[in-house]
Amino acid sequence: MTTTSAATFSPAGDRRQESWQIALVSAAHFVSHYYIILLAPLFVFIRADYGVSYTELGFAFIAFNIVTALLQTPAGFLVDRMGAKPLLVAGVALGAAAIAVAAMVDSFWIFVAMFGVAGLANTVYHPADYTLLSQGVSPERMAHAFSIHTFAGMLGGAAAPASLLLLHTYAGWRGAFLGAAAFGFVVAAVLALSRDLDARRPLVKAAAATADTGNTGWRLLLSLPILQSLLFFILLAIVNAGLQNYSVVAFGALFATPLTVANTALSAYLLLTAIGVLSGGWISGLIKRHALVAALGTCALALVTFLIGMADLGSVWLIGMMSAAGFLTGVIMPSRDLIVRENTPAGSFGKVFGFVTTGFNIGGIVSPLVFGWLMDNNSSRGVFLVVAAVSLASVITVLAIPKSRPLAPRA
Repeated sequence: MTTTSAATFSPAGDRRQESWQIALVSAAHFVSHYYIILLAPLFVFIRADYGVSYTELGFAFIAFNIVTALLQTPAGFLVDRMGAKPLLVAGVALGAAAIAVAAMVDSFWIFVAMFGVAGLANTVYHPADYTLLSQGVSPERMAHAFSIHTFAGMLGGAAAPASLLLLHTYAGWRGAFLGAAAFGFVVAAVLALSRDLDARRPLVKAAAATADTGNTGWRLLLSLPILQSLLFFILLAIVNAGLQNYSVVAFGALFATPLTVANTALSAYLLLTAIGVLSGGWISGLIKRHALVAALGTCALALVTFLIGMADLGSVWLIGMMSAAGFLTGVIMPSRDLIVRENTPAGSFGKVFGFVTTGFNIGGIVSPLVFGWLMDNNSSRGVFLVVAAVSLASVITVLAIPKSRPLAPRA
């Protein structure tokens, strides 16, 4: 296999240029998560406008996620062949255009179809973002860059509900969609005009020239380290979905926790996850054994989640323990991403990150089946026990990733 050192793609260089590149890529990730949340805050208004059922409107979610899951890995191959910047710009613009068409065309099925198109646009974010960061940021700042990137995505998801509802107040849901689309077009224009994202393009093309040689195609994606990384992403997605989507109803069924307290605990979990991501970037910058950091974090998360499910902690302790769970979830994320990067040959960042981050979609499909079944069968404690068990399983997965023969030199 012909590989090029990852360090070749990330000279120490100009820190200002690196910081601006991190900011640009993080802005795109902000848009990605903003668009993922777009439908949820306006669900009731859109349903009433079209006169459809919740199940029918849910087809928009299904179209988005199926298209993303099926096409994200092929998008990663395109990123490696064509370069990350043009595809990222195209993805942001296409997503904005799809949302604008959904707002302007008064047809429910066009609306659903446009969410499928938005799902296609969503396929480029992870492969393009991680490629640009991996190739354009110096090794000593990589953990920082990955943590800022993840934090920006969370911030986009957090900003969506309040801003969209505010826009709806003045312009209805269609106006809110058009406002979101305009924001995407602005970010796409800034990305397109920025020369900082062009700085490494000759090196990107040189790497792409080696992408068809040796173990860099589907053989790479089906290699043991990459498959184990995919499994790690799936398991962490299930853990996060269990706590984020089912903890409130599980607390009510298990301990008769007041809704206000349960939602406060969930808010604390989400807030501390974002803080944990930034802290995890700092930790990963100090401790280069990323698998160890991830394993210790998931072990601690398993213990905290087990205690949450086994005892009625009372309001203060419940909020505190959910905060701890959120912080640990966030701390794991930069190490999770760096484990993938250090096992990826130069020139293959797009396809590998496109492949492993499909785990988010797989986890999103599996988790409702598992946790919904538990709640339907009056096993609310099982939600937390399954989360704890899956956390422990992820420890085994991450520690088992081979280290003796990495696919690329470590940064």
